Amino acid sequence: MNVLLIAIYVVFAVAALLTLVRIVIGPSILDRAVASDVLLTLVMCALGAEMAINQHTRTLPLLLIIAAVGVFGSISIARFVARRDQEGSRS
Repeated sequence: MNVLLIAIYVVFAVAALLTLVRIVIGPSILDRAVASDVLLTLVMCALGAEMAINQHTRTLPLLLIIAAVGVFGSISIARFVARRDQEGSRS
């Protein structure tokens, strides 16, 4: 295995662990949503780095699916929080 690839995996693993800590202890749902977006971005970057180093495009469809999940997840959380804030201001 390439030394550069191992170094990249270690850096992304540490960042992912710190992000998981934020997901677990994040005081609000928005903190958890941002942390989950960061985690998806880290996964995408790790897959992209692996693709660039090994010079292949086999995981490109997976990158597109992860990006779509991240976008739709962020939109649904934003709508949920906006709806909850509107209901809270009415009462």
